[in-house]
Amino acid sequence: MSIHDVAPATWDECARLAAALREVADIPLTWLVVPQYHRGGGDPVRMEAGLDEALARGDELALHGFTHLDTAPRGPGLSERFLRGTYSHEGEFAALPADEAARRIQCGLDWFAARGWPVRGFVPPAWLMGEGAWQALRAFDFDYTTTFRRFHLLGGRAGAGTAATVLSPSLVYAARNRSGRLASPLLADVLALALARRPLIRLSLHPPDVRHPRLLRHAQATLARLLATRTALTKAAFAQQLLTSTVPNNRHLASSAHPIRRSTTDQPGAAPRAC
Repeated sequence: MSIHDVAPATWDECARLAAALREVADIPLTWLVVPQYHRGGGDPVRMEAGLDEALARGDELALHGFTHLDTAPRGPGLSERFLRGTYSHEGEFAALPADEAARRIQCGLDWFAARGWPVRGFVPPAWLMGEGAWQALRAFDFDYTTTFRRFHLLGGRAGAGTAATVLSPSLVYAARNRSGRLASPLLADVLALALARRPLIRLSLHPPDVRHPRLLRHAQATLARLLATRTALTKAAFAQQLLTSTVPNNRHLASSAHPIRRSTTDQPGAAPRAC
């Protein structure tokens, strides 16, 4: 269970999402934090105090880009225009060159370090990463990243030059328009059914979801249903389970029937500039 787009401007909505989930069960959550969110407003002190409390209760904080805004030039291709326009204008890492992607990741890590917060994962805004961002990411000591379709285990503390991925398209709501609010819970149900025998199911919540009671009730019902057969883990904990290969098969989080795909991508360096 992850809460996206955590920033001072969104903190009240993010905290309400967490409270709604904990009405169902007191599970560990992963908060995807944006250090310099492009929307202003909110109280940074209150957000940081809330995230300190989240860490103290066993939650995880992950780096979720730096500004959460796509400012790179847009190419002419139809796929790029759809992904970086119709799908989302906030795919910050969708088209960054490697050196700029590395600079922003390092700035985010410095921001976390200044607050004494551990960080083991990076999740790109809108789940979009271009080749430059992938190249930059591999030079850092993260345990994992996620895209919309997959959970990617990185070298991190394993010290390996390989990466592993687990197929797990995220359950997510489209709260921006009425048709999305009507269709996305149904699509989430279909996807959860399709993933029933897979090792991992992810449910991703965004601040606008809390404004729509129907979406919130659906998220609560989905969580309750999944907890009947699954164990809730933070993303970092799931990555650690994969690293050590100790996930219990009878809880459906890992299974020899669903092998992890591996690749041997090199990890070129990318020297970040100062923030």
